[in-house]
Amino acid sequence: MTDTKSMKTTESGQVQRQAEQEVFLRPAVDIYEDSTGITVKADLPGVSRDRLDVQVDGNNLIVEGQAVINMPEGMESRYADVNATRFRRSFALSNELEADNISAEINKGVLTLRMPKRAEVQPRKIEVTGS
Repeated sequence: MTDTKSMKTTESGQVQRQAEQEVFLRPAVDIYEDSTGITVKADLPGVSRDRLDVQVDGNNLIVEGQAVINMPEGMESRYADVNATRFRRSFALSNELEADNISAEINKGVLTLRMPKRAEVQPRKIEVTGS
């Protein structure tokens, strides 16, 4: 006997276990580097601060979020281009970055991560003396 709660039938009729198939959307990102660090901007529409998880695991930065799509009362979705509401993206961090000083801010569905470079790898001006 099969546990029907753990099974899912796809459009092609294939049966897959839900536990094995967790679908994540991969958010689009823009990455900028300047002399003091790296800035990552990730599009996470519908994700609020309380449904967002940003963490560093070893040399990996992991961003996960759950979008909430509110439907007006009495309406139901008949069709959706996107069926998943979970976002996930990970990045390998360079040893040049200060992983302990990463800052994160979300505003209107855009997550901004700021990763400063370690002081010893940032450019510095050398004062010249003499006449």
